[in-house]
Amino acid sequence: MALSPRGTLDRSALAPPAEEPWPETYEIRRQGSRQRPTGPSPPRARPSPGAGPLVAVPVLEPEAEQSADIILVGSSKPAPGVGAYDVQVDRRDIEGMCICCGSLQVHTQHPLFEGGMCAPCKDKFLDCLFLYDDDGCQSYCSICCSRDTLLICKNPDCTRCYCFKCVDTLVAPGTSGRVQAMSNWLCFLCLPFRRSGLLQRRRQWRGWLKAFCDRELETPLETYETVPVWKREPVRVLSLFGDIRTELVSLGFLEGGSNPAGLKHLDDVTDVVRRDVEGWGPFNLVYGSTPALGHACDHPPAWYLFQYHRVLQYARPRPACPQPFFWMFVDNLVLTREEQTVATRFLEADPVTIQDVCGQAVRDAVHVWSNIPAVKSRHSALASREELSLLVHNRQRTKPPLQGPAKLVKNCFLPLREYFKYFSTELTSAL
Repeated sequence: MALSPRGTLDRSALAPPAEEPWPETYEIRRQGSRQRPTGPSPPRARPSPGAGPLVAVPVLEPEAEQSADIILVGSSKPAPGVGAYDVQVDRRDIEGMCICCGSLQVHTQHPLFEGGMCAPCKDKFLDCLFLYDDDGCQSYCSICCSRDTLLICKNPDCTRCYCFKCVDTLVAPGTSGRVQAMSNWLCFLCLPFRRSGLLQRRRQWRGWLKAFCDRELETPLETYETVPVWKREPVRVLSLFGDIRTELVSLGFLEGGSNPAGLKHLDDVTDVVRRDVEGWGPFNLVYGSTPALGHACDHPPAWYLFQYHRVLQYARPRPACPQPFFWMFVDNLVLTREEQTVATRFLEADPVTIQDVCGQAVRDAVHVWSNIPAVKSRHSALASREELSLLVHNRQRTKPPLQGPAKLVKNCFLPLREYFKYFSTELTSAL
């Protein structure tokens, strides 16, 4: 049974339920291709306390597609769950219902798969899409952004996850169980064919995703189109004042070594001019920070903000350049309230507060301005101004914390995996 070009089913193609042919579930087995560090074990299911099951899928690299063996492991009809009956029997347009929850109050279209999306699911999707766990995989289902037990795509270059409910409802009942038994499974954004049951990948979904974020996000910052694996290049980083070499090496964005290629670190930019930055570049990421509380510095805190902003303008790509360009400025609670307002005006972005919380106590915190996707969604519940003031007061009387600002923002760099090559899939969370 096939969907019409508009996403509805042709009633003439309907057959008795027991005889309806639906696409099989496929397992991809590759020889000689790179595997995740987990080895031949089935796709990992990342449980969430008290939550139901979720699904994960692997991605096939373009150069590996021709050598892959596709093996049939089962076939069944779509589940009678949310929306399936309406699309199959009532011929309802799948774009007219939310494929995340089944609501008919459609606000917009899902950017990755054919189907609608209601306003609450849209808001949740925007908040969760680029959030990653410490293992480098996305934290939420790529369809509905549920955080139940997640099955993770086994392709080394794919980080997407899918929940059991979405897979069993939109693909076929029991699909999630069959996927769990597979050693290699390609997700619905990585399979060579677009359709699996009622779930159909959008053509040029990367462009859809960029347009979706540009339209729905309440921010003036531009969203860059994600980059296919075969087009990703190593990131080139300009690090001002604060050194993030250790963090980027541990995440696999830089190769190890005392002076890894792709990183330019500067502690003093007083004499740096545009010609210098353009000669060192081009850069894809510009990072800067104020000194940590308790550390001696040669300049007032605002000096680091103004110098960072000046060098950032030198490093920006020319207008209309499609190359992804990201930046981040971190204040280690040394800027005054007025200086924070100035930073917001200069950087044209609102800050977020990222905290290191132990129990009910805030042990450390930083203010962050950035255009990296989902940084605004990653921060903890904001501490009150009184709590942060007390933290600053206590910090000034004690030795500086072992965890610097770069440690707190380390996981904020994980969304860059959608844009740049990384050299290792083994993340070192202990760093």
